[in-house]
Parts: sequence; structure tokens; C-alpha cells
Amino acid sequence: MQSSLKDKLAVLPEKPGCYLMKNKEGDIIYVGKAKVLKNRVRSYFTGSHDGKTQLLVSEIADFEYIVVASPIEALILECNLIKKHNPRYNVRLMDDKTYPYIKITNEAHPRLEITRKVLKDKARYFGPYPNAGAASEVKKLLDRLYPLRKCKTMPKQVCLYYHLGQCLAPCVYDVDAEENQRLVEEIARFLDGGHEEMKKQLTAKMEQAAEQMEFERAKEYRDQIRSIEAVMEKQKITLADTVDRDIIGFSAEKGWMCVQVFYMRQGKMIERDTTSFPYYGGEKEDFMSYVSQFYYDKQNVLPREILLPEESDPELLSEWLGIKVHAPKRGKKRELVQMACENARISLEEKFALMSKDDARTIQAVHNLGHILGIGTPHRIEAFDNSNIQGAEPVSAMVVFTDGRPDKKEYRKFKIKTVEGPDDYGSMREVIRRRYTRLLKENQPLPDLIVIDGGKGQISAAMDVLENELGLYIPVCGLAKDDKHKTAQLLYGNPPEPVELKRDSYEFYLLQRVQDEVHRFAITFHRQSRTKTLLTSQLDEIPGIGEKRRKLLFQHFGSLKKMREATVEDFRQLGIGDKLAREIIAKLRKMDL
Repeated sequence: MQSSLKDKLAVLPEKPGCYLMKNKEGDIIYVGKAKVLKNRVRSYFTGSHDGKTQLLVSEIADFEYIVVASPIEALILECNLIKKHNPRYNVRLMDDKTYPYIKITNEAHPRLEITRKVLKDKARYFGPYPNAGAASEVKKLLDRLYPLRKCKTMPKQVCLYYHLGQCLAPCVYDVDAEENQRLVEEIARFLDGGHEEMKKQLTAKMEQAAEQMEFERAKEYRDQIRSIEAVMEKQKITLADTVDRDIIGFSAEKGWMCVQVFYMRQGKMIERDTTSFPYYGGEKEDFMSYVSQFYYDKQNVLPREILLPEESDPELLSEWLGIKVHAPKRGKKRELVQMACENARISLEEKFALMSKDDARTIQAVHNLGHILGIGTPHRIEAFDNSNIQGAEPVSAMVVFTDGRPDKKEYRKFKIKTVEGPDDYGSMREVIRRRYTRLLKENQPLPDLIVIDGGKGQISAAMDVLENELGLYIPVCGLAKDDKHKTAQLLYGNPPEPVELKRDSYEFYLLQRVQDEVHRFAITFHRQSRTKTLLTSQLDEIPGIGEKRRKLLFQHFGSLKKMREATVEDFRQLGIGDKLAREIIAKLRKMDL
């Protein structure tokens, strides 16, 4: 261990807080929280660890920490830091994964809509639905049963929904507010578990229509009843108390964790969600990190109760969310948690079995891709992507796939040095020149295939540098995107031309993974670069703040926003006098942060 790390470990405070582990490049690779920073951070550098944690520890070159007043503050700060820095070793919801809700809008003439964002707009939200298809089916059913407004913008005349009896047409006719409210309350009761009553009403109407020989109408009622049964009655277990609760269990094996969330509404289990991911810290620590992020943006649509395994930390989560969170030790609730954990264990077993099969398919896809391009098997693929916003802070990134699998230790970042403004072709030339000039100088192995995230212009720029400047003839292909920013076409040749590749093929899926990974890596690097530059420039405008003090301020406060909201007393802890503290606060409050 480096002597600098030993010195920092020796003076760690015995207080709650968050710690940020960094690699030799200064990138934050892991964020954690601790009730006692001194004990938790030291534990990484003492004793034995499993393979994945050893990998994390081997990359730690430095760390910093932020002291807070209580464990609950550490929990909240950890969520904020993970969302901000997106550390590679942290458990996190990939791509800010969110689930759809059914929303009744807060308007004079309310509407039903599907949304993934829960806003404080006085609308009513129901869900979440881990199965987006189920949410859509529920909305379609409600649209048929209740004649609320369907159009987002009021038309000037009645539409087809009015003629079908599915809209009261407030665009043309006066609709009483009480009628709208009655419909909203009926929908709310339906979504809160009252669909049994609706089934009884529809059954009575179906029988009445049949008696009157209105068979088409009876068939419509029958179809609506079946829709209710198909969508709303997926529960396997019921409890008599009709409480809305989430039951969460997990299993960990071979460096992977699976978390299962069971949604129980009105005492009936209606849905479940399964998520698997690699983890690097302790099982309990990373499980609670996942759970806290899971509820981070859902606080105004929480269930009344959350059940967790015994080895979790329910008190902290309960204090933060303000609802009942506990780990049952006996009875039916404990059995539900155990069922969630058992499902997680089985899901992991299935994942490992599928991953072993996927390895063979991935290797075959690599071989097939080489055959399609006529280049032999591309065992090593290097992919490049540029990132900038109107030319600001231009960067590029490279990822490496070996035999179809990402090889993260080979990833590289490039800050564009010679190109001014938003010049994608110039940036690509610079990065290709720098990368392969270095490989030639160091006599390192060259890739079998280069993938460019871009069209014909970027491909031609890369090939020009390789062939005409460096004398290298490495196959280069490009991945063009459609108007939805999705992988659409493989380009290859000189000049580059489209290559026929089925979208449902493993070869196309492999290229999608390569493109998504290099784009993610480039965007993350670009955001880090822009944020660092922005913060540095804003603090540099304040007289009396140099590089040392700037670093100290960020270590203590974590953000400019926190500095702006701080008091003079908060700055005294850092040895900053009252006069300078008042100047810092005044300057920051004038800035548009």
C-alpha cells in the first residue's frame, strides 16, 4: 500500500459519512457510505476479499470522504453521489431505469396517460408496473370502461372515441365537474384493487344484454371481463389486511447479485421485478445501496410498507422514506421475503446457465461477423466515439471487445487537442493518429477490426490516417444510426457501403453492444470533463481561492450548491476566515448554479 494512503487511513474520523474511491487517473470508481468512516474505509485494505472486491481495491490509488451529521444523511448523499458520478464499481440502476405508472392528470377535464416520471403536479399516480405491457393493457381497458377525455389537445369537433361511447366530448359539450370527479374516483378504486366490483357490474350487464338478445353488446361486456381477469388478476398470494406493500429479497453468488421486488397491492401480489448485476462491495451494503436508489425518485408514490430480509438495514430506510420498513422474523411476511430471496437465487442460477450458453453464441457471432466482412475472425475489436456539445470540451473514447466481450482494462480516453469547434472528422483523425502511432512505437498488437460510431465521413477520415499516414491496413467499419439514435446500418468497404445484416441476428446484437458501450463511455467522460471545467472556472472567479482551497472546499461540501447554502460557521471548520467566507457565499449566490 502507498504511504500516502496509509497516512490518510490513520487520520480517518470516527464519524458517519461517504467515501469516494479513486483510481490513478483520479476518476471516482466507487462511492460508499459508513456509520463510522474510520472502520469502513480501513476494511478495504485489511483482511481477505473475494475476487471482485480485490479487483476494486487493486485500482484504488486515492480516496476522499465527506463527513455528515448522521447515517441517514450518508444514505441520501450516497444516492446523490452515485447518480452524479456513475462510478463503474457501484451497484446502480442501469440507464436510470424507471417503471411506468398510470396517471390521472390534474386538469378540469382529466385524462389517463402512461408516464415514467412522477411529478409533484397534484395528479394521481398508480403503479409502478414493472411490465410496461401490463400498464398499457390496464390503460386500454380503463379507456374503454370510463369515458374520460382522450385527446391531449382539445379538438374542435367530436372524435371517434365519442361515437364509441368512450369519451364525453368536453371539446363540444359541457361536462359537469362532478361527473368527471365520479369517473376519477371509480378509476382510482379500480386501480387500488376494486376491480372485483367492476367485474360484478359488467357480469350483470352482460347477462341483461344476453336476455334482451343484444349479443354484440353482451360480447363486448364479456371481452371487458376477460381483460380485467387477464390484466388485474395475476396475483399468486393474498393477505387479508389489504395493505399496499413491496417485498424485496436478494441472492448473491459468483460476484453477482439478483434483487427481486414483489408488488402487493390491496393485499394481493400483482407483479414482480427482477434485476441482476455485478457487485463489488459487501452484500448487505450493495443491496441497501440498490434499494435506496430504487426508491430515490418514487417518494410520492410509495407503498405503505416495505419488507426486507433480516440481514438488511430497515431502520435507516424507514427514517429516510417516512414509511414502515422492517425485516420480519416470523410468520407469513417472513415467508414472503424468503420467497423473494428464493426466486432471486433461482434467477441467478438461470442467468449463469444462460451466460455459459451465450459465450458460445457470442464467439460464433464474432466468427460470423468476420466471415460477412471477409476479414477472418476479429478476435480484438476497438471501437471509437466522439462526444461534444457544439464543440465544447471535445473528447473521444475507445472501448475494446475481446472475443465479443468488453475488456474494460483496455479502454482509453482522449481529450481532443488539435481540433477547434465541432469537427467530428478532424477529431476522429486526431484520435486514430494518436492511438495507432503509439501502438506502432511500443510494438503492441493491432486490432483485427476497428469500429467507428459514425457514417461514411468518419470512416473515410479514419481510413485515410491509417493507410496514407501510418501505412496500416486494418479493416474499418462504421455503425450509422437512425433518427431515433439506434443502430441502423453496418457500413464497410472503400468507399463505405451498407452491408446486409439482419436486425435479429447475433452479429447485429454484438455490434449494438459495441456501439452502446463506446457511446456510454464517451458520454460519461465528456460529462466528467465539462463538470470539472465548469466548477473550476466558477470558483476561480472568487478572489482568495486557489487550487488547494478549491479542492478542500469540494471535499467538504461536495458541490457549489451546498457551498452557496452554507453559513459562515460552516467555512470556519476549514480554517477560512469570516470575511473570505462571506465573499465566497456572496459570489456564489450571484452565480447561476
